[in-house]
Amino acid sequence: MAKHLAASRQLLSLRLSWILPSPLKAVAMSASQFTDIEVMTGQGQVPEASEFNNEVLNGVEVLIFDVFGTVVDWRGSVTRELEQLGRRYGLSDTTQNWIEFADEWRKGYMENTRRIAQGGEGSLNVDVMHREILDKMLSSRWSHVGDVLNEEARVNLNSVWHRLDGWPDTLPGLQALKTKYVNDGHNLLEAKPIILATLSNGNMRLLVDMAKHAQLPWDVIFSSALFGSFKPNPKTYLSALSHLSISSTPHKAAMVAAHLFDLQAAKGVGMRTIYVRRPREDEDLSEKERRKEGGREEVKSKAEGGVVDVVVEDFMKLARLFRP
Repeated sequence: MAKHLAASRQLLSLRLSWILPSPLKAVAMSASQFTDIEVMTGQGQVPEASEFNNEVLNGVEVLIFDVFGTVVDWRGSVTRELEQLGRRYGLSDTTQNWIEFADEWRKGYMENTRRIAQGGEGSLNVDVMHREILDKMLSSRWSHVGDVLNEEARVNLNSVWHRLDGWPDTLPGLQALKTKYVNDGHNLLEAKPIILATLSNGNMRLLVDMAKHAQLPWDVIFSSALFGSFKPNPKTYLSALSHLSISSTPHKAAMVAAHLFDLQAAKGVGMRTIYVRRPREDEDLSEKERRKEGGREEVKSKAEGGVVDVVVEDFMKLARLFRP
């Protein structure tokens, strides 16, 4: 058995060298004691599939990811660039000041996308929206920042949303979901493919640039702008399902998000729901949303009395639901 597993691992490593891009190949091949499955689980042995059977998600063929906050750490990424900007221009703002700047910028985005999703007027291009919010900020509380930024600097700052970094678990978790093999306790078997898609309010160029920057291995990128609105408008989810040819079987898709409003909308069109805990992402849950959660501060799964199908702590635990 040990010889069989060793031979299987060697074969898997060779196959990985053919299918993984070079930065990930280095991760997979750098040490002989790891295979991609071992990297996925964070353990030195290959677990058996039966250990992590999850009936709630049976039949799911597509994982559709929210991006801002779920896949990438927008607050940390934007704050780091603002700190660099502050040092470059000799500004005295503290890290906390820059966090507040990032939060205010994001709040403007959330207010605008929600309003437009409900039928309000406004640009469906988030780059345009971000710039409009930024210019307003730089002429009010943050005018001392605006005073030192010329047009070129403002354009570069606005594009920070194209350069957001993934959470530490994002890339290994997504790569684990693309793993082609699972262990049934005796052999390494080819696993059923899972389609990894996005459904984000970001515009297409932003999402493509971000995927390249953070090495996000999407199979398909959907921007809600392609569908004429923003999440949580139901037509954005329905349109994504239509393009994936599962309109009549929405339970074959699971929405993955760190925001309860996103998952509630996905649930409303028949999708499965997976909530990912991310720092501060749902700290502004409305009173109505908290009542749906039984007044709890934290979102819980249906099995625990909540409204979502599954709750995971990170993408590695998400991967183990599909690639045990």
